[in-house]
Amino acid sequence: MRRIQIYDTTLRDGSQGEGVSFSLEDKVLLARRLDELGFDFIEGGYPLSNEKDAQFFQRMAQLRQQGQWHHAAICAFGMTRRRGLRPEEDPGMKALLDSQAPVLTVVGKTSLLHVEHVLRVSPEENLAMIQESIAYLRSQGRRVIYDAEHFFDGWKEDSAYALRTLQAAQEAGAEIVVLCDTNGGSMPEEVGQITAQVVRTLQVPIGIHCHNDCDLAVANSLAAVDAGAVQVQGTINGFGERCGNADLISVVANLALKKKGYQVLRPESIPLLTELSRYVYELANMNFRPNQPFVGQSAFAHKGGMHVHAVNRITRSYEHIDPEQVGNTRRILISELSGRSNILALATRYNIEHDEELFRRILAEVVRLENRGYQFEAAEASFALLVKRCAGTFTPHFERINYHVTVETDQHGRTVTEATVKVRVNGTIRHEVAEGDGPVNALDAALRKALEPFYPQLKQMHLVDYKVRVINSEAATAAYVRVVIESRDEEEVWGTVGVSQNIIEASWLALVDSFEYKLYKDQVPQAAPVASTPNERSASEPTT
Repeated sequence: MRRIQIYDTTLRDGSQGEGVSFSLEDKVLLARRLDELGFDFIEGGYPLSNEKDAQFFQRMAQLRQQGQWHHAAICAFGMTRRRGLRPEEDPGMKALLDSQAPVLTVVGKTSLLHVEHVLRVSPEENLAMIQESIAYLRSQGRRVIYDAEHFFDGWKEDSAYALRTLQAAQEAGAEIVVLCDTNGGSMPEEVGQITAQVVRTLQVPIGIHCHNDCDLAVANSLAAVDAGAVQVQGTINGFGERCGNADLISVVANLALKKKGYQVLRPESIPLLTELSRYVYELANMNFRPNQPFVGQSAFAHKGGMHVHAVNRITRSYEHIDPEQVGNTRRILISELSGRSNILALATRYNIEHDEELFRRILAEVVRLENRGYQFEAAEASFALLVKRCAGTFTPHFERINYHVTVETDQHGRTVTEATVKVRVNGTIRHEVAEGDGPVNALDAALRKALEPFYPQLKQMHLVDYKVRVINSEAATAAYVRVVIESRDEEEVWGTVGVSQNIIEASWLALVDSFEYKLYKDQVPQAAPVASTPNERSASEPTT
């Protein structure tokens, strides 16, 4: 088994992605999580660029001194010395050493285009900048990784000069030289061929760093590994500038589960990849990418009835791996394409799979509601409640009496939204009012005030996404709208749906389902039996 080093640069290169930002505490938390999972290198940032990165390296030094660090080598990122300066005079070199990071990653120019037109130095001066910078840092007792920026483009321009830059880094003492597809424009066959040639030429180990501008960063990384590279640099979820970097989730999963002869991280870490992916999305305050390979919510989702029928018999008929190998789960989607197999696959969760009459009722209800504009693909929680209603096993945790929402502008020109909610729980009527940033936020706040005294578990739940889609746009302002709300707690993410000509009503229906699902999934007993009204016969029928 050949060990492949996994070098994570989410905290530096990943944070350059649009909309990605990590606080100091975020950076520390993620670094510790990666260390626990067995990542080999964690690049924490560029200490010269901002105070937050400098503070991060101080925190890492404290953790190492306190013995609270397990495996990963912390790396500080920087550039070769500036032209006309000796390394010991260069502020970037000083910042790298002051970071106390045991490994220093230095990036230098490989492409003559960048050497002559961006740096505006001679080819020989560029070689000196690479050699002197690495030699100086090595003389200070630090390990050095050299990132050859724009390597593949530089190789295509002038392979002889590109190779000389790598040899300069090798001779100066770099422990590994990393070939960078900085513009993300190379093809896998090119990366494989060129990497193999470099591996044969140099004595120092070779790494790979790919960007995703052609959607090939993972493929290019794997091609380089097959050609002899021993380190892969990338980011969790592929975060990064422009189209991002190689997604280490996919890189690790492919190397661990698909390719023979490679060892990455720790074996017990592979089933935690889905959790890691979603943890990083949460830290970055970004929505999950549903179709992300291996770990996305749709990665093992089945919609067509024929597919579901086959998966029920042999899972590998439509799945390339067992989703549990990466900590994911299989999902059966309900839509107009659904058949008996879809209902059967979901019904097994509720121990009603042998009730033929119930199957027909559920399928008929799905078809009826979808004709009105409902979709349950992203609203499995609403579907779960629908099954319970059709089975006669649903007893609501609260009775909805009415609600009222007002939106007005105050004397200072500020928009004020207020919601009033009246519900009955355990024979007690709760009438609460709350303000919010918008109608849904206000309704959520008011409903919480009414229910949390009876169901404190609701404090663990919060809304993370809200989507509105016009169904019959030809009806203009009288069109029906579909609202999908995504909620989460400490254990799960779930979706609920509501449809109405009134966007507030559609939102209210989806919101009520979200609260009910939270209480049902936690197996919270009803505060008292509450009879369903005729309007509550379906999971999504309007009630007020």
